[in-house]
Amino acid sequence: MLAAAGIAVLVSMALALARALLGPTLYDRILAVNMFGTKTVLFIALVAALVGRGDYLDIALLYALINFIGVIALLRYHEVSGVSESKPGPPP
Repeated sequence: MLAAAGIAVLVSMALALARALLGPTLYDRILAVNMFGTKTVLFIALVAALVGRGDYLDIALLYALINFIGVIALLRYHEVSGVSESKPGPPP
């Protein structure tokens, strides 16, 4: 049962990665990267349950913290830099 859950998480990670690469806006891409990080934490927890190693959960928590701080830093950088995403069409 855990193996099936692992496969489902891997499929959703692949979909999040596709959304990160193909997202129409920067915010869609950042959200997809955040979702990919969250699914990675879930996958590490599933692997910990499959192999019976509780110390992997410490790695999952550390990765969740790094993912959260990284996404906040990326959003803050985008806000401060003032660089807007280029959109196709005539200039305003």
